[in-house]
Amino acid sequence: MTQEELNELILGNFDDDAKTEENHNTIEENPFKDDESEYKNNDDYKVNATSKWPPPPPTNEHKVVHQLDDVTKGLEAKATQVFDQLESISQNSESVQEDLKIIKTHIENQKKLFEKLATQFPNIKVFHESLEESKDSLKRIISVEEKTIDTTDCILQAMDIMQYQDIYRQKIERVVNVTRALSKYLNSIFDTDVEDNKRASSATYIKGDNNDDIVSSDEIDEIISSLGKK
Repeated sequence: MTQEELNELILGNFDDDAKTEENHNTIEENPFKDDESEYKNNDDYKVNATSKWPPPPPTNEHKVVHQLDDVTKGLEAKATQVFDQLESISQNSESVQEDLKIIKTHIENQKKLFEKLATQFPNIKVFHESLEESKDSLKRIISVEEKTIDTTDCILQAMDIMQYQDIYRQKIERVVNVTRALSKYLNSIFDTDVEDNKRASSATYIKGDNNDDIVSSDEIDEIISSLGKK
């Protein structure tokens, strides 16, 4: 028996026909019954986009702002590490280019020397062979030098691309700020100065609820008897 039925009984307005009709009413089923997830505690909960109920427990893993803060911190930390690595590669590439310039100068001098020797001593085969080796070494050094320059350019392009990482982080932070502003606004709208313990008690179960915690017949008889004694 619900609180409403109990009030009608006490006031003498209880309608037998209404009672009979109400007993035959079908109790409304839980609209989320088919979507209930089977878990006993928060550790067993698994997020499922197709399930409407139950909602995620308010743990750090499911708090939206908390998760977005973790994402932005992770992005910033990883972006800094990537920038450090790119900077290190760029410095090494510049160092290789400086060393190649020294080696290139030395090979060019060797090439000039063997050109003179090969011209003055055309019959000495070793001078001609050394001259060809110097030319081949010089070509390889030039090729390596060009590749290091291309590498430096690629590093600069990668750094420029990484700037978008910071833009994405700022966009996420903007979402976080908007979300926090909405949260504060809603808390302000629903805020009240009345404490819960000072509020009038409200019914836990109402008409139509499927719950065993209802007033029994014996309890009704006791209530009626107490009213008669007054």
